[in-house]
Amino acid sequence: MKTKELIENEKEYLMQTYNRPAMVLNKGEGMKVWDLEGKQYYDFIGGIAVNALGYSHPKLVQAIKDQAEKLIHCSNLYYSEPQIILAQMLVELSCGDKVFFGNSGAEVNEGAIKIAVKYFKDQGKDKHKIIYMKNSFHGRTIATLAATGKYKYQKDYLPLLPKFKETIFNDLESVKAAVDDQVAAIIVEPIQGEGGINIASKEFIEGLRELCNKKDMLLIFDEIQCGLGRTGKVFAYQYYNVEPDILTLAKSLGGGLPIGAFIAKEKVASSFKPGDHGTTFGGNPVACAAANAYLKVLQEENLIAKCQEKGEYFKKKLKELKEKYPKFIKEARIIGLMVGLEIEKDGPEIVKKCLEKGVLINCTAGNVLRFLPPLIVKEEEIDYLIEVLDKIFKKL
Repeated sequence: MKTKELIENEKEYLMQTYNRPAMVLNKGEGMKVWDLEGKQYYDFIGGIAVNALGYSHPKLVQAIKDQAEKLIHCSNLYYSEPQIILAQMLVELSCGDKVFFGNSGAEVNEGAIKIAVKYFKDQGKDKHKIIYMKNSFHGRTIATLAATGKYKYQKDYLPLLPKFKETIFNDLESVKAAVDDQVAAIIVEPIQGEGGINIASKEFIEGLRELCNKKDMLLIFDEIQCGLGRTGKVFAYQYYNVEPDILTLAKSLGGGLPIGAFIAKEKVASSFKPGDHGTTFGGNPVACAAANAYLKVLQEENLIAKCQEKGEYFKKKLKELKEKYPKFIKEARIIGLMVGLEIEKDGPEIVKKCLEKGVLINCTAGNVLRFLPPLIVKEEEIDYLIEVLDKIFKKL
């Protein structure tokens, strides 16, 4: 089918929940993707932090092929080797003790909330409220939407579940004011992605941990976007030397295939008994094989150290750009290859102009240009993005 025909069919047969540009992506390799018309693009949004190895990485593709030829699905009624291997790898890499696999970030956040409440119910405690942060994003299910600090996502579904309390990111006093004897957990992204690449201060994260210890609450870190190498460490919590009780992961974990996980400390994980929670597709053998390959490549190709190096290079180039356009660029926020460039205006328009010039980015939180390139990005590819932005900013 041609591009025009496909887009017409999309409007007829798919629910209209996205505003998409008039192009159909067809194939990819490394940092590059091509549409059906053969136009090439550099992908600096990386499938929204999913394609951390870029496109068609040979080790990832081979792992998927090999597992698909052996066993595509067996359900969680039975043991699966790739799932058990992946759980062991995640536990050995993280501060957690036990893993539950789901299919998406929202699903594992929901599971994390569920086990937090169950943990206290098992102790005979009526602790069921969840504290979350303004400008956070934890998913689009009813429960995770209630924990998402953005009214535009919530307004059409009000009233939401009542036991979620909003507080202010990086403001420990606002969190303390929201605490009562019924709060089970605090859920926080160490770096808010959808919120505009807002980085938590060390004092804030340390304060949350101390508060949870003092008030008998659990601390949940949502590292769905910022985890697994994106920040230049395996997990963002490692920047703070603070361990959560529950850690949620998704996005890059499967290298492009849908998989999520929440990892809990043993004291929390033991609250789940057979029948307490479940999923048909979570921990699928092919998705787990892909995730195993991703974690191996992350280590074998030293991508975490390279992420730090490329992040520093990115920071330097954006600093130069800010010096050139001080009235237009407000701030660059960077940690590893999680990059936000806050500008005065025209964020969505700049996204369109970048697309025209063969660069995929996006705009979030009003006027924050967000860049989440694959961890394999090269300096010359960053240079190309900066050149494109320079030309656009000059005209504006």
